[in-house]
Amino acid sequence: MANHKSSEKRARQTLVKTIRNRFYKTRIKNITKDVLSAVESADKTKAVEAMKIANKYLHHCVSKGILAKGTASRRVSRLQLKVNAI
Repeated sequence: MANHKSSEKRARQTLVKTIRNRFYKTRIKNITKDVLSAVESADKTKAVEAMKIANKYLHHCVSKGILAKGTASRRVSRLQLKVNAI
């Protein structure tokens, strides 16, 4: 356990950030799965709508510091290629 006041605070902050990051990461995975399932079912309109949501949310996570800019761009690009292939 933490022995200093500052390390106790750091432990509390880490717990809060861990919970927050887990929420964002889970949401990213679910949104990505929505796009991929729409692509697998070959439903173009559903895939395009899911892609809009994914694009917006991934770049939102960049602004929050959850993802790096390049990571979000790469994920969006790969998803968009799959949507365009339908």
